[in-house]
Amino acid sequence: GGGTICSGALPVTLSLFYAGTEKNNVTLYWKTEAELNNSGFEVQRKTDSSEWSATGFVNGNGTVNEPSEYTYVDSKLQPGKYFYRLKQIDYNGNFEYFELSLPVLISKPKSFSIGQNYPNPSNPKCRIDYQLPERVMVNISVYDILGKRVATLVNEEKNAGIYTAEFDGTNIASGTYLYIITAGSFKEIKKLVLAK
Repeated sequence: GGGTICSGALPVTLSLFYAGTEKNNVTLYWKTEAELNNSGFEVQRKTDSSEWSATGFVNGNGTVNEPSEYTYVDSKLQPGKYFYRLKQIDYNGNFEYFELSLPVLISKPKSFSIGQNYPNPSNPKCRIDYQLPERVMVNISVYDILGKRVATLVNEEKNAGIYTAEFDGTNIASGTYLYIITAGSFKEIKKLVLAK
């Protein structure tokens, strides 16, 4: 083991490493100038209260003398502060770390909202994204047009954040349905088409 290289030549020279955020997804970008026996990069993440843990692996290019660019998406994160680092591993098992200079902040949503189901029409499964600015009791239920409840997707207390609910219409007749979110004093109704 050990992370030391005796030859003096670094196996990988990282010229760029930064993160971009969109809602609650983080995209890491990095660029190597050259690579020597690069098996790949283990992407590691930690918070103020947790240790480093691997969230994914991105294959390297072995030995190349021209620049290579990499991206990795870490999605559906809860609000908070995240630190990232890359553990670059060569074919012999040697490794070194590249740490992202600044932590990534995922902020709490500013308002309640629920998105249109996707795909729409649902065939027969779909997902519905919703966001909560505070901890609150959430109920998301699906009703037929006569007002009969056919499914309850969520019925629990949730922390602030962005979530995805799943609807499975396998055992429900095709047609038009309504889904209703109730979260504290927030209430919204949207239409869902089920086609099978």
